[in-house]
Amino acid sequence: MWRQFVGVIRKEFTQARRDRNTLRMLFVLPLVQIIVLGYAVNTDVKLLQVDVYDADRSEASRQLVTQLGAGDYFIPVDRALNGSNVPLWRLEERFREGDAQMALIIPRDFARDLQLRRPVKIGWITDGTDANAGRTGTGYASQIIQRFSNDAVGLHPNVEFRSQFMFNPEAESVFFMVPGIVATLLTMLTLMMTSMSIVREREMGTLEQVLVTPISSVTLLFGKIVAFVITAMLVMAIALAAGVFWFDVPFVGSLPLMVVLTLLYLLSTLGLGMFISTITHTQQQAMFLAWFFSIFTMLTSGYLTPIANMPVWLQYVTMVNPMRFYIEIVRGIMLKGSNLWDLYENVVALAIFGTLIFSFALLRFHKRTT
Repeated sequence: MWRQFVGVIRKEFTQARRDRNTLRMLFVLPLVQIIVLGYAVNTDVKLLQVDVYDADRSEASRQLVTQLGAGDYFIPVDRALNGSNVPLWRLEERFREGDAQMALIIPRDFARDLQLRRPVKIGWITDGTDANAGRTGTGYASQIIQRFSNDAVGLHPNVEFRSQFMFNPEAESVFFMVPGIVATLLTMLTLMMTSMSIVREREMGTLEQVLVTPISSVTLLFGKIVAFVITAMLVMAIALAAGVFWFDVPFVGSLPLMVVLTLLYLLSTLGLGMFISTITHTQQQAMFLAWFFSIFTMLTSGYLTPIANMPVWLQYVTMVNPMRFYIEIVRGIMLKGSNLWDLYENVVALAIFGTLIFSFALLRFHKRTT
């Protein structure tokens, strides 16, 4: 009994040692995940891009901006004003295009009112699509401005800090999470369905049976892909409906634009699933690889933690993650009402990745089945 038990254990380790693909999946991929994702998952809020609209242009206003950018929390960017007031459309445009996360508005006569101890109102507007970063950043800014006020006018500060959340007035965190959940569901679903479906047919021998019929490998593949696309779009519709009607997340943009850009994103995930099916031999291997890529793309996409908080080298790594650009698209369309021009950088990136990944996977699949 004992010898049989030991023999079975020895057999399992011998088989695992001979299967190089399994060994790489068991030891190399988890090591890569723990190293990369250990840096990626960072809940600190730092390096927030702040547009500064300074209508006073005085020494006091410059000191305030200097104090704001002295730490690791904010990166102030001076924005020239044509007049004393900041046009609302300009702020919205900067936020919709993702060029700024916050805006500081310093009124005219800021220095004179401080000197005369008159009440001064400082404006602070936040892109509310990331409620956590917005709340934390607003808290940091409030403390910095209060400290500046104490230093400027003594023990009786007269600077009033007025903050406003754009696109998410109540700073609800669910507004930030729902678009990310939509992107995560589509990514995991299409990756696993594509990779495991093809490998399963190869394991069962049905793939070879179909290929000996007049149906070409390309026809077979595109038939499967269309079925996966329909399933993915149904899942997206259910997730969006739950977000809008159950969690009261607004959808202020164009639904047709969302559908078209989602189809563009699916080129990348379906292509990656096809690629996984060509380098694996069993469903277990395909599932493990699909899971690895799903977790990797999710945690380096900005879904849970801001990309700006990651190390610089990892920020460059995220540039080859299509999910990063798709999440920006979903959040932009749902919460900001972004149009195609507002999102063109993300759309171009998705088009490049989708074309390259899908074409490469298609060629490899065709070569593998001929």
